[in-house]
Amino acid sequence: MILVTGASGNVGGAVLASVLKSGLPAAAMYLSESDARTAPVNARVVIADFKDKQSLRRAFENVDALFLVCAPIPELVELEGNAIEVARELGIKHVVKNSSAGAGRWDKSFPQWHAEVERLLQTSGVGHSIVRPNSFMQNITAFFAGTIQTQDAFYNSMGTSRVSLVDVRDIADVVSSLLASGKPENRIYELHGPDALTYDEVAERVSKICGRTIRYIDIPMSDQKKALVGSGMPDWQAQALIDLQDYYRHGYGGECNDEIRLVTGHIPRTFDRFLEENAAAFSKRAATA
Repeated sequence: MILVTGASGNVGGAVLASVLKSGLPAAAMYLSESDARTAPVNARVVIADFKDKQSLRRAFENVDALFLVCAPIPELVELEGNAIEVARELGIKHVVKNSSAGAGRWDKSFPQWHAEVERLLQTSGVGHSIVRPNSFMQNITAFFAGTIQTQDAFYNSMGTSRVSLVDVRDIADVVSSLLASGKPENRIYELHGPDALTYDEVAERVSKICGRTIRYIDIPMSDQKKALVGSGMPDWQAQALIDLQDYYRHGYGGECNDEIRLVTGHIPRTFDRFLEENAAAFSKRAATA
């Protein structure tokens, strides 16, 4: 049995869909019954809390392989550490951990927290795989579609840095393939998309899809943090996002590699394909719907 934690989240939900598509028996872990209402009908549902080891023990019973993903919060090391400890206790054969771009290289916020969990997993004695995905293509629609709809522009602090955006579905397919293999190699997989783009180039590609000019407007990171906090985001989270952007501004994150194809057997989805599939998210009609 494969158990997918974080099944209500962006990555966890995609992993669950990919595992189920493969025909493998799967269970989905949710924090609450209300979260579990979104569960696919062909997935077994378990309710557990990373803070509660006993609930994890119940959830992890009869599980052979586990996908580990937790919300990116300051308690990440403690919470995912609990899951690793219970996985070791119960003899789970393979844990696939969703980590972060920059883990092991960038000692700030999200990458630092994930690197600490990676070390816990690597020294636990549990068979494991670690995936470090780059920034998601889905972030473009999640964070920038609103102002693209209303202002024909989007704002960030990336400067001229390049990032090889990766489709969450490709991350999910990698994870699903690793879980299905039954052969943990105790290694790290750096997952990148096929193109390393600046945000000006992202704007050009969105413009082509929209049929109108979309601008990328670079702003100081201090202004961006103020805007994030002003929107209601907690200060720690805003600072963590700024720290991650600083990682890209230092010239990291623009690598491309062949890991997705080597693991899954298919080439990674392109950014142009993603934009074609999500063109409606950027339309003027969407802003007034």
